[in-house]
Amino acid sequence: MEETVSPAEFADAPAWFREALAMEPRSERTTAEGCAIHFLRWGPERADKAGLIFLHAGGAHAYWWAFIAPFFAKDRPVAAIDFSGMGDSGRRAAYGSDSHVEEIAAVIRAAGLGPKPVVVGHSFGGFMAMCHGHRYGADLGGVVFAETPIKSPAERAAHPVEAYTRPLKVYPDRATILSRFRFGAEARHRNGFIQDFVAERSVAPADGGWTWKFDVAARGAAHHDEPLADYVAGLACRKALIYGEASDLAAPATLAYMTGLFAPGDPIVGLPGAGHHLFVDEPIAFVAALRAILSGWAV
Repeated sequence: MEETVSPAEFADAPAWFREALAMEPRSERTTAEGCAIHFLRWGPERADKAGLIFLHAGGAHAYWWAFIAPFFAKDRPVAAIDFSGMGDSGRRAAYGSDSHVEEIAAVIRAAGLGPKPVVVGHSFGGFMAMCHGHRYGADLGGVVFAETPIKSPAERAAHPVEAYTRPLKVYPDRATILSRFRFGAEARHRNGFIQDFVAERSVAPADGGWTWKFDVAARGAAHHDEPLADYVAGLACRKALIYGEASDLAAPATLAYMTGLFAPGDPIVGLPGAGHHLFVDEPIAFVAALRAILSGWAV
């Protein structure tokens, strides 16, 4: 389902936001392991700079990046994926990182991101970036993890990850479900226009009303059973971390453990005042941090 933005829809939003949305993406599809995968594509067909692919969090979708991606698309190709079971991609009988890794690879090819693209993953998307980098790191220009915490074995034992199992609720009408949209308890944003934009693209008609655009089964936690710390430490490409200084990732034990997976000189950037949804909380700071990382990598 292709989304469009009315010029007057966000008339009260800041100029930077309206200008970003004015660079409308192409809504495209490819196939990975028998499943239709939807993605958004910005930027030129050909460019000297490395392409970028943005990976969304669990239960999210490509449009979460629609106000960030245009900042990078003037001189490079940029894409944002809908993982299977989320957004406007197809559903699977079973989900796992193996399939998601191939979905990322399929979009990189279909979007024409060129050799050595850079992968940027938020939260769940960052975990998938770890898995993709483990398999295809030699083909990447770098991986940027945004708020993707890897806890120490002791922390994981004390606080095991639980899969999302809450059944999707059907709301009677679109207005009602939009009024229930939240980024989460930790969201610290002051940008209601971003919440409205994302909410309007997170819902779909269902029998009896409206519901959210994701399959509950796609939000499992099995990826935490993989040796993610080994994947990050052993990446065959450059890597960087951006985190919110008001996030749980900024807890001393978690940050210290994850920092140990990076080499001296690998960028690790904290955004003051940002929580887990860091590019919603502080979008311009996030753009600046990512631009600085890409500049330092000369990609």
